[in-house]
Amino acid sequence: MIRRRLALSLAPLILVTAAVTATDTPPQPLTPEQAALVQRAKGLGVNDVVLAPAAGGGFTLDGKIEGDQFALAFPANWRGDALLFAHGYSTPGTPVAVAADPVTQGPGTGLLGDAYAQGFAVGHSAYDKAGLGVETGVTNTKRLRDLVAGLGGKRIYVMGDSMGGGIVVTLLEMYPKAFAGGFARCGVVDDWQDLLGRLIDMRLAYNVLTKGTPYALPGEQDVRRNAVAPEPPAGTPDALAQPYVFGQIGKVGAAPLALWAAAQKEPGGQAAKIVRAVTAIGGFDYDAAALAYPLVTASLGAEDMAATAGGWVYGNVGKVYVAPGLTAQEQATLNRGIQRVEADPQALAYLKRWHTATGRIATPLVTIHNRIDSLVPYTQEEQLGAAVAKAGRGRYLVQYGVPPTKAPLPIGGIEGYTHCGFDKAQTQAAWTALRRWVETGSKPSATLP
Repeated sequence: MIRRRLALSLAPLILVTAAVTATDTPPQPLTPEQAALVQRAKGLGVNDVVLAPAAGGGFTLDGKIEGDQFALAFPANWRGDALLFAHGYSTPGTPVAVAADPVTQGPGTGLLGDAYAQGFAVGHSAYDKAGLGVETGVTNTKRLRDLVAGLGGKRIYVMGDSMGGGIVVTLLEMYPKAFAGGFARCGVVDDWQDLLGRLIDMRLAYNVLTKGTPYALPGEQDVRRNAVAPEPPAGTPDALAQPYVFGQIGKVGAAPLALWAAAQKEPGGQAAKIVRAVTAIGGFDYDAAALAYPLVTASLGAEDMAATAGGWVYGNVGKVYVAPGLTAQEQATLNRGIQRVEADPQALAYLKRWHTATGRIATPLVTIHNRIDSLVPYTQEEQLGAAVAKAGRGRYLVQYGVPPTKAPLPIGGIEGYTHCGFDKAQTQAAWTALRRWVETGSKPSATLP
């Protein structure tokens, strides 16, 4: 039971999805307008079309484009505004399908449902793969945008969380005329090479500092390999795939959370010293979630990162690690014992393309980020702001930093900083600021209403 609750507590690392059963038989008779829209969709390359009623007289349109599932919802009397959502990182092995109803099951603190009530068509697309998916996320979200445009969309916005926030920035840089505005929450908005380096450094240091202790990570210690396999065995039914991934998350997450629990019992002891050193090396706060989330991500995603990028994504040859609280001897032991790895040039080139921000945006972009985040540091926002300013595009960017939030973790009443810890009011205020900016041409203030 503890392991199950542990896995659920690490849910920010998994996109929870709902499978869609595809059929060409609509669930009810179509109005002439709906029938015409279905035919246009099929003419634009949509297969496996499914229509279902939605709130207020609208309907959902689900289907596949080039084999990838998507879901859209159109309100009654739709006039052409739309909001599309790019989802975040999902642990390798997680099913890739997105929720069939983006209104009632949609992500983003319910913003898709709110936008639908405002007269927007809303939707999201599955990616080709789980894991590191900026490239496929960009491709599939842009393809969904083009479908909506082909169905009558005029003013189309894009929103994303975490990895999806980085996808938003990438879309705006690559397709400056495709979207009316972008909204990125808690995103890897500047540099994937920087973020992955932080997470891998934490795993490297953790392996050395916990060696021979009860808190060592299980399984493989080479950081270029997964600690344990996140993907279910071949032939596992979809219904069992996600529980399997949860279980693997629990196996890896249990060790750092147990270390944190030990550190709280003896704040001046060795466990606390290790936690401070590892989180500081990653540039995170001294916090349970900021220890566990990065380690789980690096431990379960290593092989996917390398496969996606075409080589190993990080190098630390010659790097001298410095951590607060370690004695000179402990620091020397850390640097002597830490695994040394070399990055493959093609992998670094891939991460630069998918994606290091250039700052060259020409579309209104609003970002929101907790000042302390347990998986994507606020430095991503600071670096994006600097890149946009350097490119002379500051007139297109508004950034909101909001206070951090904490949520319970499963061991001994522990709390940890959240990743993407926004409430509905913060999300709605930032969304309203973007809408007004686009609709009136007046840039909002730098303070969240």
